[in-house]
Amino acid sequence: MIKRIFDLLVSIMLLTLLFPVIALTALLIFLKLGSPVLFKQKRPGLYGKPFYIFKFRTMTEQRDEQGDLLQDNLRLTPLGTLIRRLSLDELPQLYCVIKGDISIVGPRPLLMEYLPLYSLDQARRHEVKPGITGWAQVNGRNAISWEEKFVLDVWYVDNRSFWLDLKIIWLTVLKVIKSEGINQQGQATVDKFRGVQS
Repeated sequence: MIKRIFDLLVSIMLLTLLFPVIALTALLIFLKLGSPVLFKQKRPGLYGKPFYIFKFRTMTEQRDEQGDLLQDNLRLTPLGTLIRRLSLDELPQLYCVIKGDISIVGPRPLLMEYLPLYSLDQARRHEVKPGITGWAQVNGRNAISWEEKFVLDVWYVDNRSFWLDLKIIWLTVLKVIKSEGINQQGQATVDKFRGVQS
């Protein structure tokens, strides 16, 4: 209950304070990339129950001759790179927090297609609500391996507390300021999880 009240208060406060930034970001995306401004995708939430996540769009919809989307690094625009570096693409997720689909702090909601690929221990990351930021994000973000991320996610599940959440939020602010761990080395975004490697 305390975590939910905290989530609501922080989300409403941030949406109010950052409204000019959110509005300007949306306008720039509309002018540079067109409509839609938001990226919407189904993700697994608490216990794997699906919900829709919203982020600011940072890529074009360019496709090859077969109609398939081009690689991420070919579709990511300079504006999109800046938005990601400043973590502005994450701001629409505050709406998801208000809805109750996610929390401010928790394991990041990944792709639905990953659900059958987790080991039993890795799947424990879904025992809590996903979050906008989490223990893995402040300990390497996309610069560490999937296996390392999942170990950190499960550690959070076993050690979560209000004070740990406050620590993660503070460390997240520092990470955003320093723009650390946004991408994997040599990648525009991050490679897909392929399952447990034997």
